[in-house]
Amino acid sequence: MNGANAKRVLLISNSTHHGSGYLDHAEPEIRDFLGGIKEILFVPFALYDPDAYTRQARDRFANMGYRLTSVHESPHVTRSLAEAEALFIGGGNTFRLLKSLYDHDLLLPIRARVEAGMAYIGSSAGSNVAGPTIKTTKDMPIVQPPSFDAIHLVNFQISPHYQDPDPSSTHMGETQEERIRQFHEENGTPVVGLREGTMIRVEQGSATLKGVAAARIFRKGQDPVEVKAGSSLNDLISVV
Repeated sequence: MNGANAKRVLLISNSTHHGSGYLDHAEPEIRDFLGGIKEILFVPFALYDPDAYTRQARDRFANMGYRLTSVHESPHVTRSLAEAEALFIGGGNTFRLLKSLYDHDLLLPIRARVEAGMAYIGSSAGSNVAGPTIKTTKDMPIVQPPSFDAIHLVNFQISPHYQDPDPSSTHMGETQEERIRQFHEENGTPVVGLREGTMIRVEQGSATLKGVAAARIFRKGQDPVEVKAGSSLNDLISVV
């Protein structure tokens, strides 16, 4: 099975949830999503030190019973990607991550492998780059990628770490909702505001919200819609 219905994608808002450790809150969903897969290929480019990041991810996935290798350690990145059953792209700075994906010519190969059935897990920045562009990231542009165009595994934008306006705050800067509305002044792509502890699972052409909180769906010219965990997103956004 190839194409849209073959895509298996898990997009996690945050790697660490308040009161728990690295990926603890997402472990049950990761295990269920991966099924019998035991080896993971990791992309550590969102953080400055890929060796330290790989050690953290390798130890965490080992605790879950998986073997993790990193693309930055591979002498044959293209071959490693071609043979991978599952890919995990971790969080960090989205601009740095996307620039590195361009530098290593990985965007199109990753998209092709996911379309062929390779499982994709993204967290935070790794979820950002799964959308059409990274225009809804909250990160600072500490480096400049050749383009804002991303891997485009799904047909909607992700806004991880989504926070609702705090009515008691005296901060006069723009809220995340206001920035998403500004995005829709210039762009038409739907945006999913993923609150902490939430994730989107895409399989067989359908998307379902998972986790412990609701998400907020933004569509150009329409009022935002709240979606509860466990709900399908198919009626609100074009998935793949």
